[in-house]
Amino acid sequence: MSSMLPRNIPFNIIKRCVHNQYLITKEGNGTREITLNHEKTKNSLSLAMMENLIEAINANKNDTTLRAIVLSATGNVFSAGHNLKELQMSCGLEQHKLIFNKATELMKSIIQSPLPIIAKVDGFATAAGCQLVATCDIIVCSNKSKFSTPGANFGIFCSTPGIAVGRSVPKARAMHMLLTGEPITAQEAYESGLVTKVVSADKLDEEVNKIIEQIKRKSRSVITLGKEFFYKQLNLNIYDAYKLGEEVMVQNVNSNDGQEGILSFVEKRKACWSHK
Repeated sequence: MSSMLPRNIPFNIIKRCVHNQYLITKEGNGTREITLNHEKTKNSLSLAMMENLIEAINANKNDTTLRAIVLSATGNVFSAGHNLKELQMSCGLEQHKLIFNKATELMKSIIQSPLPIIAKVDGFATAAGCQLVATCDIIVCSNKSKFSTPGANFGIFCSTPGIAVGRSVPKARAMHMLLTGEPITAQEAYESGLVTKVVSADKLDEEVNKIIEQIKRKSRSVITLGKEFFYKQLNLNIYDAYKLGEEVMVQNVNSNDGQEGILSFVEKRKACWSHK
């Protein structure tokens, strides 16, 4: 793994750029961008790629100066999903189990991260690549992007991608994607709720940066608490969700930044967050 600093970019914007055969990771100004960088396999989620992604997502995740993570990709395919060469019979049953277990670990690392994770998509996200996108907290894509779950075309139904997609879009849309394998456009993905925003490719960075700047104005600890609660309550019935919500709101109100937020509103001043 080698380290390099891009030319003509202010040090306070990008402090570090780390590049290996699978990922390019840039970090600075409170943001870590993790770029899938294995174009020869269309950024497939091979076992090695997933291990690298998990490590990059979890690295220093409790550092309070880090405020958001962006997932992006090189080339015109965000990710083609699992590397089917690793799923051949010759690889063995235990290897297959390991691959799908690692995929679950990757998705959980996104959900359980204390940081908002934003997918920045400019191309095709398919199968487990679509699952990866759908699992992110916020998804911004270019208007040329497409999304599909075509596993049945190759004899492997997109069961696990369907978990993330089915929790993002209405049943009829999810089943159409899963049963036909036909891709949906960026606009269709937006209308279905799969993505947050669609912009032209040249506006992608600008739009993602706007979102990050909004997040950075908030308390990190409050954002973390809110994200954790959101995913917990999704799996509860409405009464249990409200019960847990009451507890979380009391916890939030009595936190350092909860009280600072209230005081700053009462005193008509800008909040000074401790991020604790």
